[in-house]
Amino acid sequence: MGNEVRLADLAVRIGARLVGDGEVVVTGISPIEEAGPGQVTFLSNPKYVRYAKDSKASAIIAREVVPGAQPAFLLSDNPYFAFACAVEVFHPPARPAPGVSDKAVVEPSARLGRDVAVSPFVVIQEGAEVGDRTVLFPGVCVGKWVSIGPDCLVYPNVVLYHGVKVGSRVILHAGCVIGSDGFGFAPTPDGYRKIPQVGTVEIEDDVEIGANTTIDRATLGVTRVSRGTKLDNLVQVGHNVVIGRDTVIAALVGIGGSTRIGSRVMIGGQAGLAGHLEVEDGIMLGAKCGVPDTLHASESRTWSGVPAMPHPTWLRMAALLPKLPELFRRVKRLEEGKPPRGR
Repeated sequence: MGNEVRLADLAVRIGARLVGDGEVVVTGISPIEEAGPGQVTFLSNPKYVRYAKDSKASAIIAREVVPGAQPAFLLSDNPYFAFACAVEVFHPPARPAPGVSDKAVVEPSARLGRDVAVSPFVVIQEGAEVGDRTVLFPGVCVGKWVSIGPDCLVYPNVVLYHGVKVGSRVILHAGCVIGSDGFGFAPTPDGYRKIPQVGTVEIEDDVEIGANTTIDRATLGVTRVSRGTKLDNLVQVGHNVVIGRDTVIAALVGIGGSTRIGSRVMIGGQAGLAGHLEVEDGIMLGAKCGVPDTLHASESRTWSGVPAMPHPTWLRMAALLPKLPELFRRVKRLEEGKPPRGR
């Protein structure tokens, strides 16, 4: 059961403007197709407006009032953000109590900050540092000389290889691996010779990294994920990659080594980026986009397709593709001196 909150109080807590009865009490939040009396829902996608008109919810978080809808409205210029705030009201995050489990292994030279929570089967190796109020869930491995800042959440079975640096308020989801060796091998007549990977990884403040994502350490120097960037599950970041601030990368993206990705970039799922290229600030890459070379924002802000091309060009290409077999047949007949079929 969620917390009981008056709509007037909820409006203040999420920064919304109330249209309706502020004395109504709500106890939870639910999707717009399912919400009933005593619940709040939200509307950010216009295709769900039809649900708002028939909704039995007590209130709807939205950008504007939907004519004909019965619930009260909590109006916000950013309803999705207001929705996130409302979820936290009804479902405040639960954190494990501070303390070090007697089933954890902590090397004497490791340093733990105030109110750190170290769960069973965590391993913290020589010289590692864990900041104040950080939570390490079961099975986490913190390698030698790793540094983790304050207020981080490190979920089960995360592995931080030696020397990795993690900033403040970072969230590392289950199974992600930070600092594994970059994929570097020198071909020789006798096979491939491994190139030592002696750099590191630095994760800056307010980054979130999804489950089973891997970020390789640099061959030399640093692989960096900059402040505020969010990576989805199952993303592969190669050695010496640098990702700018407030960039978002969806699942199953692969980024080749030494690539530079700018700030406020958005990359759709399953995109692939070759190594040693640059994606400039503010660019959006569509899902399954294949990027073989540097992308310039001055050419296009939005890129799609394989190889990546400006999105309007890709739309025209996609419209033409189904017509290519028939076009090929017609051209071939013309080359053979035959009239096109249908004439």
